Amino acid sequence: MNWKKASNVNSKTPLIIIAGPTGVGKTSLSIILAREFGGEIVNADSMQVYRLMDIGTAKPSPEERRLAPHHLLDIVYPDEVYNAARYRQDAEEAIGDIARRNKCAFVVGGTGLYIKALTRGLFYFPATDENVRQSLRDGMEKNGLDRLYAELKEVDPEAAEKIHGHDKVRIMRALEVFRLTGKPISVYQSEHEFSDSKYDTLKIGLELDRDKLYERIELRACEMLEAGLIDEVRGLLAAGYAKDLKPMQSLGYRHVIRYLEDEYTFDEMMRTMIRDTRRYAKRQLTWFRGDPEIRWYTPPNTDKIVRQVRLFL
Repeated sequence: MNWKKASNVNSKTPLIIIAGPTGVGKTSLSIILAREFGGEIVNADSMQVYRLMDIGTAKPSPEERRLAPHHLLDIVYPDEVYNAARYRQDAEEAIGDIARRNKCAFVVGGTGLYIKALTRGLFYFPATDENVRQSLRDGMEKNGLDRLYAELKEVDPEAAEKIHGHDKVRIMRALEVFRLTGKPISVYQSEHEFSDSKYDTLKIGLELDRDKLYERIELRACEMLEAGLIDEVRGLLAAGYAKDLKPMQSLGYRHVIRYLEDEYTFDEMMRTMIRDTRRYAKRQLTWFRGDPEIRWYTPPNTDKIVRQVRLFL
């Protein structure tokens, strides 16, 4: 495939995005496409960047990685700061390297913010204010995070719809922006005009019937535990990674930690892990369905997707 020909038409690098909720089948599709078109895979999952966190993040297995080159897996340790800005820089470097070798990059993952940062750029809010932030911390200690979340629902319901009620960092930041400016963070987001993308993108979205997706999520949770997720979490804690680190509070890991600390029985751990993963998948779908550029497919429509990619390239 002549990738240079495709990119020279409009001086943009061809880029194929494969997005969708957790458990929908993005990894298997990306490998099929990478092998079919001689491409390489760039991770867009915010948890799969972390070393030592393999089972709970559903990273591609060593066997799967041998089938196609993968980038941006296992690049930082759990106690290192990693965010959308750093992801954009790392992904652009990886995609540039792939393009220079006349290969096509397949960006694959369910972290909508990372994909948005890569394809549309980042926007910036007012600088943080320690006095406002301390006031929010004091309010949370006194009244709980639920009270702050209720306040966010009142002043910025659009932002609250996109932010989970347990996401302390994002709730506090959204309220901080509102208190500093009197303007909802969602308004800043909608008003921001992104610079023209350097990529010519084809966005492929995968979706399943809800019951089927939920069934897959439940099966995956069971498979993770059978594969040794509890021992993986024990190992991370034994290695000195604090339980309150952001990656350690992600899906699966926080549930196992509570089990290990006797806050949950095994059944409670399983139930809440599956419940929270279903809720996360729902939020992912809400995010991606807000992007009109995504073309949706229901697995296993591999042939249709292959034809679409071939037409694009």
